[in-house]
Amino acid sequence: MSSGHLARQLRFVFPGAAATYWLRTPAALARVWADAAPLARPLVGASALAGALTVALFLYILLIPAIKGLPPNYRSWRESGELSSVIPVLTGSIISGWSLLSYVLARYSGLGTVLGVAGASGLYALAFGIMGLLPAPRVARQ
Repeated sequence: MSSGHLARQLRFVFPGAAATYWLRTPAALARVWADAAPLARPLVGASALAGALTVALFLYILLIPAIKGLPPNYRSWRESGELSSVIPVLTGSIISGWSLLSYVLARYSGLGTVLGVAGASGLYALAFGIMGLLPAPRVARQ
């Protein structure tokens, strides 16, 4: 991993970790889950499912070279049979998961709108930064 790539990913990890720690986002979600307002628990669950789907799809895209044995062309993903179906679902899971998490934190955790969005953004930045640090499998180009 090059130092430039590491620095780019750490630009997400450090602010994301700081926001997550400062706002105590995991504890706020645990409180929302425990307090269980009528709509809160299903929204937390849906947000968690969308987040898990995001992580799973990202890892799948990262592992395509090892699974298929061919390196995908990420630049022209629309022409790729594999990526053209996975990337739109990944995009939808990111948008829906972040939106639901922002709403839950803003509405049910007591953080308010601005801090709720900041908490969701921090958690997503941390997750994407960490996932970006994972090394991609190398496959020889044919």
